[in-house]
Amino acid sequence: MSINVGEISRLLLERLDQSVSVRDLAEVGTVIQIGDGIARVYGLENCMSGELLEFEGGDMGMALNLEEDNVGCVLFSSGSNVKAGSQVRRTGRTTQVPVGDGLLGRVVNPLCQPLDDGPDIPYTKTRPVETIASGVTARQPVKVPLQTGIMSIDAMIPIGRGQRQLIIGDRQTGKTAIAIDTIINQRDKGVICIYVAIGQKASVISSIVNTLERHEALQNTIVVASTSSDPAPLQFLAPYAACAMAEEFMYEGHKDVLIVYDDLSKHAVAYRTMSLLLTRPPGREAYPGDVFYLHSRLLERAAKLSDDLGGGSITALPIIETLAGDISAYIPTNVISITDGQIFLESELFFSGFRPAVNVGLSVSRVGGAAQTKAMKKAASSLRIELAQYRELQVFSQLGSDLDASTQDRLTQGARLMDTLKQAQYTPYAMEEQVIVLFGAKSGYLKDIKFYDVQRFNAGLLEYVREKAPNLLTEIRDTKDFTDQTEQALRAVLDAYTSYFKPSNP
Repeated sequence: MSINVGEISRLLLERLDQSVSVRDLAEVGTVIQIGDGIARVYGLENCMSGELLEFEGGDMGMALNLEEDNVGCVLFSSGSNVKAGSQVRRTGRTTQVPVGDGLLGRVVNPLCQPLDDGPDIPYTKTRPVETIASGVTARQPVKVPLQTGIMSIDAMIPIGRGQRQLIIGDRQTGKTAIAIDTIINQRDKGVICIYVAIGQKASVISSIVNTLERHEALQNTIVVASTSSDPAPLQFLAPYAACAMAEEFMYEGHKDVLIVYDDLSKHAVAYRTMSLLLTRPPGREAYPGDVFYLHSRLLERAAKLSDDLGGGSITALPIIETLAGDISAYIPTNVISITDGQIFLESELFFSGFRPAVNVGLSVSRVGGAAQTKAMKKAASSLRIELAQYRELQVFSQLGSDLDASTQDRLTQGARLMDTLKQAQYTPYAMEEQVIVLFGAKSGYLKDIKFYDVQRFNAGLLEYVREKAPNLLTEIRDTKDFTDQTEQALRAVLDAYTSYFKPSNP
């Protein structure tokens, strides 16, 4: 039997034409070690840092350590299906999350899987979780106020759109309460809000979602939740995924976004856990050497874009938990040096009944009056100085010395200003309402009001103005200024209300 060489050549050429093209070939590696959510993979020679990897069985992970003979990968799941010898496939893309309007009103995990028993998230676009922050020329100065609705903050520690303002304090001092109040205050101001829960209890997250829903703020908010029972890589990914969602609204939608990171202390702990398991060398307090870069590359993505780029913004409110008020610890000092100011909450003030427990002396906004309206600047011009003097005199008066009449008057006025700044949770004030209350308090109208009547006097004043002089509120809100004519009209209303107000019996 003779062999037809030509026929064999033809068959081989046909088979080669039908074979898989080179670009369809996938690079596949093998798991050589698995444990504690960390997989060591052999064979992925061209793997990129931060690349998304797909494990046999559907589990997903991210490459973090690119070593000479293996790749250290963190798993986004329990990893119960991953075993030594399992195959790992490169995806060729860095970790990305779905973005767009379909996320509004939803509760999702960092991989955008719904946690609210709703349908899958509809999306047509994804963004990488890690991107380079906007350059200097792409930004403009922070000058548009972002009203929190909290009088002590808007008056003395103003926040502007595009700012990074740290909220710092011990546990159970009202840090999350300030952030939630700020989100509630944005419900009718066209600001999209994202709340990122990092390592929080599921019951706490559920309570926050119910609160936002009850105050009609959830439809404009995205809740990105990684609970304390989630693997450390998911907790690590949460703020970056949320920031990618925010960047879509800022860059493509030209909108203003408020994002709350609650909290970055737990985020640093999750990163430390991952780093130690990946055998990276530990540094101070066992944190890896790049823990500063961990937060700086996240918070630098907050910006107020130039008008040429649409003028959108991301305002970041990172939260840091301190231990016994120690703001000189490693993570607090890192984040303080990155942000544009801090709101310091003091345990002593909180337990003495002054809430929100903002310590005016240690709190600062490096944007300052640039993020305030003219009306608020005039109403709160010397408020910080008066309160600082009051705190000093209060310490001095505890020595038991006889005080002159002038000092006693300043102590009395300071105490009434402190009472004015007390504010119940979930009751944000509009800018024009804050201006009226602060003007009345600083102009001496509380001088003859008993301490226990200050809150009732201020609440009654706002009701009186809404009923008798609503044009005052409208004028301050529309012009954002406080003219001499407005001041005269307000003084007339305050005189009338003061004579009308009836003190209560203690």
